[in-house]
Amino acid sequence: MGGVQSRRTREFEFTQANFLTLRAMLKDLAGISLADCKEDMVYSRISRRLRALGLKRFGDYCDLLNSGDSSEITEFCNAMTTNLTAFFRESHHFDYLRSEILVPRTRAPRDARRIRIWSSGCSSGEEAYSIAMTICETVPDRNGWDIKILATDVDSQMLAIAKQGSYTHDRLKGVTSHRLARFFREDVQGEDRVFTIAPEVAALVTFKPLNLMQNWPMNGPFDAIMCRNVMIYFGKDTQRQVFARMARLQREDDLLFLGHSETLFKVSTDYTLIGKTVYRRTAT
Repeated sequence: MGGVQSRRTREFEFTQANFLTLRAMLKDLAGISLADCKEDMVYSRISRRLRALGLKRFGDYCDLLNSGDSSEITEFCNAMTTNLTAFFRESHHFDYLRSEILVPRTRAPRDARRIRIWSSGCSSGEEAYSIAMTICETVPDRNGWDIKILATDVDSQMLAIAKQGSYTHDRLKGVTSHRLARFFREDVQGEDRVFTIAPEVAALVTFKPLNLMQNWPMNGPFDAIMCRNVMIYFGKDTQRQVFARMARLQREDDLLFLGHSETLFKVSTDYTLIGKTVYRRTAT
């Protein structure tokens, strides 16, 4: 009864056919698979787009997407992307990055001081900046080093926030007071205290839009890839395709980090589990 009643009282006409159409589009465009129970979520998120566009029916919105309107396709993907992130989330990954890649590289010959890390599904930037802060702490003198962090996401709105690198205090729960003082610049905007990433940290990160279902312009190789809490939205077939492509961008012994609820079991044989959601690229 609840579902029937919610349909009757909805602001916009939204049929099951509309839901199935939007679900199929999202799978094709971004690889994200939605369960049947996500109908109300789709209605809630896309209703904002109907209001913004002055539309009355979800059918009209589906027609707009089918027409190939590129700007609205971007808005659609943005609206349907879940963005949950934090500084130093799953902190053991950054500890592992430090001990297994950064510290050994400081002992390597100068011609080996090249580091490439990819933050895939970077959202509003916290993960990429956490990687950069870890690097700044471990390699304080980076003269003669070639270090680059590529941070990508399908959501253009989140990328704009990430590039700005400014966060309110409530977004900094994973940042210690020492890191806050060293790696952020405090400012006051109206009634809010805003903390902006310091230039030495921001300089290590390049933010780029990337849809994992489309072409990847980068060549690698990547010493480490963080693809955390991204694959949980993809079906198994899509996961297999994406991880196979990632494997081609890594060498033997390079690292892949997944989210706490993700696994490569029956998904990829290109990696071996070596720690808590930490995988090592196997020999080709």
